Amino acid sequence: QVQLVESGGGLVQAGGSLRLSCAVSGRTFSSYAMGWFRQAPGKEREFAAYISWNGGSTYYADSVKGRFTISRDNAKNTVYLQMNSLKVEDTAVYYCARKSATGQGYDYWGQGTQVTVSS
Repeated sequence: QVQLVESGGGLVQAGGSLRLSCAVSGRTFSSYAMGWFRQAPGKEREFAAYISWNGGSTYYADSVKGRFTISRDNAKNTVYLQMNSLKVEDTAVYYCARKSATGQGYDYWGQGTQVTVSS
C-alpha cells in the first residue's frame, strides 16, 4: 500500500524559508508524478506545485511561482518543497500527493503538515 508522510512544517516569520519533505512508500515511487497542495483555513484545497516522474518537468501555481521549488530524490523516495520568501497568505496545511497514472487527479495523499507564517 502506498503511503505518503509529510514533514518539515512549522512556524516561520514572513520572508523566511521552510523545506517540506514527503516520504513515499512503494516500489514504484520513481514512476509517478507528484504534487504539492495546500489548504488554508476556510478555503478549498488548491494546487501548489507539480513535478514529473523523473523531475524533468515542474509546474507551479501563480501564487507560489518564483518562491517555491519542488524537487525529488527518487533514491530516497522523497519529494521536497522548498519555500522561500514566505508570506502570511502561505499559511495552510500542505499535502503531498501522487498523480494518478490513469486520470487527471491524484490517488494517494499524505496526512498534511501545518505551515504557519507570522507577520
